Amino acid sequence: VQLQASGGGLVQAGGSLRLSCAASGRSFSSYGMGWFRQAPGKEREFVSAIHWNSGTTSYADSVKGRSTISRDNAKNTVYLQMYSLKPEDTAVYYCAAAWLVLTSKVDKYDYWGQGTLVTVSS
Repeated sequence: VQLQASGGGLVQAGGSLRLSCAASGRSFSSYGMGWFRQAPGKEREFVSAIHWNSGTTSYADSVKGRSTISRDNAKNTVYLQMYSLKPEDTAVYYCAAAWLVLTSKVDKYDYWGQGTLVTVSS
């Protein structure tokens, strides 16, 4: 599975962005999909994930209520809609795929995209 993240950019605080992650390869619908982010000098952290089949979602407390994850298995794409962005949301955002699970654990993900930079100005 190859993942290509896009949609990052520069946005003012309070604004919105939608990140996309397009997957190539077989069995996309069997992968739980996650979004992580990494700010300069910090460790990669969990943002959100969506179950491979049930559509169950999970969010980090830092983005809960300000983000919505969704997937379109017909298009092999997962999305992260972010609202009310804050300067502390500035980071490189990565999408990742985990076989048949919904998890927030970095080491449970099998494939990673290249990342897309989100910069939120104050």
